[in-house]
Amino acid sequence: MAKSHSADRPVVHQVLATLGYGDAIGQEVLGIQRVLRDAGYASDIFVETADPRLEPLTRDFRDLPGDATADDVLIHHFSLASKASRTAYALPSRMALVYHNITPPEYLIDVHPFLALRCWEGRRELGAYVPRCDLALGDSEFNRQELESLGFPRTGVLPVVPSLAHLDVDPDDGLSRQFDDGWTNILFVGRVIPNKRIEDLIRFFHAYRVAHNPRSRLLIVGSFGGFEGYLTTLYDLIARLRTPDVHLVGQVTDAELAGFYDIADVFLCASEHEGFCVPLIEAFHERLPVLAYGATAVPATMDGGGILYNDKDPALVAALIDAVVSDRALRESILDTQDAALDRLVARDFAGTLLGYVDQVRQGPRLPAWDVVWDFWQQFDMAERLEHLRIDRPSIYQALTKDPSAAP
Repeated sequence: MAKSHSADRPVVHQVLATLGYGDAIGQEVLGIQRVLRDAGYASDIFVETADPRLEPLTRDFRDLPGDATADDVLIHHFSLASKASRTAYALPSRMALVYHNITPPEYLIDVHPFLALRCWEGRRELGAYVPRCDLALGDSEFNRQELESLGFPRTGVLPVVPSLAHLDVDPDDGLSRQFDDGWTNILFVGRVIPNKRIEDLIRFFHAYRVAHNPRSRLLIVGSFGGFEGYLTTLYDLIARLRTPDVHLVGQVTDAELAGFYDIADVFLCASEHEGFCVPLIEAFHERLPVLAYGATAVPATMDGGGILYNDKDPALVAALIDAVVSDRALRESILDTQDAALDRLVARDFAGTLLGYVDQVRQGPRLPAWDVVWDFWQQFDMAERLEHLRIDRPSIYQALTKDPSAAP
């Protein structure tokens, strides 16, 4: 396991539940570590689990209690509730929380009840960190505002500047032979999960194909693991609409992803909940015109690039697709706005911003001391279960025995 401790260097460690290979959070974590080590900090990554390809870069979160001191800083990447998070909570180190957003459970309840519950619990548990954190950072302004609404008194934005190196490969030429045939290719990249509203993409494509261009196809690239039930509903919709040429291709390699961007004519996004949405920036990088629904973090991520729409009428979106595909001058003007937005994003001083936040945490006044009693998280979990009853089973909640010493 990686270890970089040095007695003569200040320490800023990162803590998260899992380090994934190639995903946006994993890339950000590794980027943060590079900046910290280049600036002279000792900095390790503590996790519960990691992709086997990244395990040599990590340490077991159970090493934290014997490693972290009150003089150290922990950068805690909060997602769903985890043992790593709860361990970090109990330590004496100063803490900067980085919030990457949690999908609202209402998007998941009908297709993945267990994950919906985990998301609900994660959003609830986030509130427990309000008094614990010296600083709470969103990786977008949308996420920062959510932290502020939860009561975090000191917030900021640690901007996402995605690595796009995975696209700088030779595109898979098999895709060119299969799909680069003079037809119009409409592309979406992202996980096949309900908040992405893949069903809306299918309806938009159906309207475009019927009203404007029968020589077109929809390419949906992204993993659907764990959401096979949702995938079934999408295939059912395709069958009911009798819409051919919809391809749900699943997860792909970097070369295949570069190939899909290469043969696409327009990137179409209908997602209703995003904390940032890296594929939008990938499309900018690949000079593919973007049409995206203007919800949550999407407008800020696009930063004036591409085209935002706010009406999900399939006929209106189909007309937008047709305009972008058929009007060369419009297409070039859209690409110009995307180039400018991408230039602004890449020019952000990620290293300077990160190190400024680290200095702010290290030099700020210490928070009041706190004691985490042995059953703190058991009490927290019990409070969650009682809240479930209060909301979902009010008659049962009212029948519970009341504490006789409590105020009426």
